[in-house]
Amino acid sequence: MTRKEADLAGPGIGNYEEIEKILPHDYQSLLALQDTQKAIFAAKNYIEENLCRELNLMMVTVPLIVEADTGVNDMLDRDGSRTPVGFRIANDHGKNPVAAEVVQAATKWKRLALKQFGLSSGEGLCTDMRAVRKDYFLDHDHSAYVDQWDWELAVSAEQRTLAFLKQAVEKIWKVIKNADDFLRERFPALRTDRYPPIPERLTFIHAEDLLARYPDLPRKQRETAILQEYPALFIYGIGWTLEDGYPHELRAPDYDDWVTETVSEAGQPRHGLNGDILVWNPVTKRRHELMSGGIRVNAETLRKQLELTGRLDWLELPYHRAILQEEIPLSIGGGIGQSRTLMYLLRKAHLGEVTVSVWPRILKEICAAKNIHVLE
Repeated sequence: MTRKEADLAGPGIGNYEEIEKILPHDYQSLLALQDTQKAIFAAKNYIEENLCRELNLMMVTVPLIVEADTGVNDMLDRDGSRTPVGFRIANDHGKNPVAAEVVQAATKWKRLALKQFGLSSGEGLCTDMRAVRKDYFLDHDHSAYVDQWDWELAVSAEQRTLAFLKQAVEKIWKVIKNADDFLRERFPALRTDRYPPIPERLTFIHAEDLLARYPDLPRKQRETAILQEYPALFIYGIGWTLEDGYPHELRAPDYDDWVTETVSEAGQPRHGLNGDILVWNPVTKRRHELMSGGIRVNAETLRKQLELTGRLDWLELPYHRAILQEEIPLSIGGGIGQSRTLMYLLRKAHLGEVTVSVWPRILKEICAAKNIHVLE
């Protein structure tokens, strides 16, 4: 397996010797434990309220479990490396059982929910989503317990454009930047010269153009390199096979649209209406992903992406049939990592400082030795 192939999927650093090296050696939390909790909920309330205002969303309830045979669960990628937790509900002494799965994200459920809640073009929803991803390697910014602001906005066919995607992403960045200003005003300890301020603006770059800058580097190293110059990025066009024969990263074929043709600013052909918000984390001195999302597939691009990935059998699933038959709205959406964003805003070194999850003993011992308080 080449370095580039190994970098296409499978999140996390991969070994604890490397974790021990990369976690800061001179770390001191800017906020004490109680103030951290106060800041977490202040930030959550601020971000939810302002995301809804900027994108015209309403907060709705979201499932923790879904039926396994609906096709609604998020498969996260297309190589089969991350599978959901499944279980059987015996129910009625086994006469009416239910095969259930814990959600890995609410990506596809949200689009169905647009119809369920009667939302039309220009209206959307936001969720306080909780999920389990059992196949992550547990490090400083990957947890088996996942929390996201999963949002979805109904759009018209005319709005399925790169320009509309960029407008939505810029609104999200505005909320994150303003949340930082809000927190620094409310919690003076965050006003420090130890770390640089959050960038005012995002830089947009297509995955193909990023590859052209660093043709010999695998994905994460390309991202790390570009973040030295632009510490807040939206990399778009993720999933389509690039000039070197690899996609920037594997993406599932049945939610984000990564095949639609677009044109670069230089007039070159490109593909994809999706992407990731990445930032440089000055505490961990590493790339840090905050959001993944994009304009969702329509009937045409769903079929094309399933064909490219050998998943045409999925067209028989209820969710996929609903797209083919245009029974649910066209939409744009994404998942903003709550703990990832809080970790970034509060200048924390580890997810475990802002969320309670399970961690292996070796990681907890590494953190304790580095003055990183992991919640239990």
